[in-house]
Amino acid sequence: MTYSPIVTDHFVNPRNAGTIESPDAEGHAGSPDAGEFVVLQLRLANDTITEACFQTFGCGPAIAACSVLTEWVKGKRLKEARTLSPEVLVEMLGGLPEDKFFCAGLAIEALRDALEKWA
Repeated sequence: MTYSPIVTDHFVNPRNAGTIESPDAEGHAGSPDAGEFVVLQLRLANDTITEACFQTFGCGPAIAACSVLTEWVKGKRLKEARTLSPEVLVEMLGGLPEDKFFCAGLAIEALRDALEKWA
């Protein structure tokens, strides 16, 4: 499988991997008992995401998708963050093989779960 330079870079050098102490919102996607699993934590201020961290238990594209997502959401207002779709995230990654599209979906699902919990 060939991955874009963006996917490779974010897999080898993930940004914002880890946890936030006392996050304002935390979202989950997937299942630790059934494969890929994502935990996304956010810090928010004045309707804006100021910090984002993730933990991903999965393949390289899942790690890259979460890394790119956390970079993108920082500084975004909640309304704008809610508009991010898996298709747009795949574009931001420079593409993914079709059988790995679900990795972008997991990252978005975790984001939406965190935002729903905040609202």
